[in-house]
Amino acid sequence: MKQVVLLLFLVASTCFGATPQAITFPSGSETASGLLYLPTGPGPHPAIVVIQEWWGVVDWIKEQSSRFADEGYVTLAVDLYRGKTAMDPEMAHELSRGLPQDQGVRDLASAFQFLAKRKDVDAKRIGAVGWCMGGGYAAQLAVAEPALRAVAINYGALPTDKAALEKIHARVLGNFGGLDHGIPPDAVQGFANSMKGLGKPVDVKIYPDAGHAFENPSNKQGYKPEDAEDAQKRIQQFFVQTLKP
Repeated sequence: MKQVVLLLFLVASTCFGATPQAITFPSGSETASGLLYLPTGPGPHPAIVVIQEWWGVVDWIKEQSSRFADEGYVTLAVDLYRGKTAMDPEMAHELSRGLPQDQGVRDLASAFQFLAKRKDVDAKRIGAVGWCMGGGYAAQLAVAEPALRAVAINYGALPTDKAALEKIHARVLGNFGGLDHGIPPDAVQGFANSMKGLGKPVDVKIYPDAGHAFENPSNKQGYKPEDAEDAQKRIQQFFVQTLKP
């Protein structure tokens, strides 16, 4: 029965109704881009900035974005690579290394402002979610954008500087793998303790048998279906609690 439930979850996770609109928006003196997914109804709706893994805005990121729109959020998947995607780890490494950090954060902050100015968006109810590289950028967006209301960080690099942590006003949810050597449990717990010490709302969960990128089915060796389902439910409930009236 458990296998049947998991199969139904995986099938449902790819059957979303929202279709994307390719959009551009200003980012400093440059032009950034992304895919915009709209929920039904006139709004104003809560909104979510979706932040890619190091692969780029690939099908799995599009599926997540469409799912959020189906759940009632105006959703913007920001294309940090500006049209490029990776087909193998070598190319992903090259693209991620070639992305200036300040440009990535600026694009995300500009995406936040783009959403905040839309008539169908409630500017006071905007969140962000990211995985892997995007999880790290989600944390950086929370530092850079004080009006961000909620952020879900999935196995992304975490800020440690107290001055940076003090700038975070968003509620924070974190999902991490206990076997992730790049972001070990001690670092996750240290982040959570520091945030709590500053009076910041934070909820992190470490999945002891999971490694990096355990939520993505494309990660053939590291995908953990049960942990992924639990993490997805945590994200869904988190945004309901923080972004919906």
